[in-house]
Amino acid sequence: MPDMELWPTGRLLSTAARLVEHAWNEQLASIGVTHAGVIALEVLAGHGTMTQAQLAQIVHVQAQTMGKTLSRLETYGHIERSRSSQDRRSHQVSITDHGRSVLASAQELETSLVPGGQLSSDDLRNRLQSVIKSLADARWDVDSGKGVEEAVKPAAPAAGTPPELDDSAKQKLAEELPPAEPDEPAEQDDGTFGEKRNGTDGTQAG
Repeated sequence: MPDMELWPTGRLLSTAARLVEHAWNEQLASIGVTHAGVIALEVLAGHGTMTQAQLAQIVHVQAQTMGKTLSRLETYGHIERSRSSQDRRSHQVSITDHGRSVLASAQELETSLVPGGQLSSDDLRNRLQSVIKSLADARWDVDSGKGVEEAVKPAAPAAGTPPELDDSAKQKLAEELPPAEPDEPAEQDDGTFGEKRNGTDGTQAG
């Protein structure tokens, strides 16, 4: 175990967040839902039926990302989608009774991740909310529906820059290329240079 007493607060916070999320995702998998799915269910339970676009905007993700989350929730019977009577191009999304039951189980799992209810501490919650609010404006673009995942993506490479290959692509490329020919040994100025150019006995060729 590293000496966390020497860690800056930011590292403690990010490490704790990753560990909590990993532990929570493992628990959520046992009831057939994901972290993103729980967030969507919470919004639907609190705000009622809405369109997919509205839900994506509230959660701060792109509509395409929300579509994938809803497809999984629909497969497990946690939500229902129906064509909007006002706009046939959009879907109305609502939570089912089964979805409410799963949401209650997920919320119970979340509060029991850390022994002693440390995650329910009002002081901790207030401090975390303060951190989030102070940093959110730079990362969340509500109008465009851009969420944290999209906002922190690395910038696209400049035009003409070849994409970075992953390990499997590099291995495949190496197998397709012909083997490199061995380099000729470098000539050394050790008194035999004349022999290499003119012949083995050092006499002028020709």
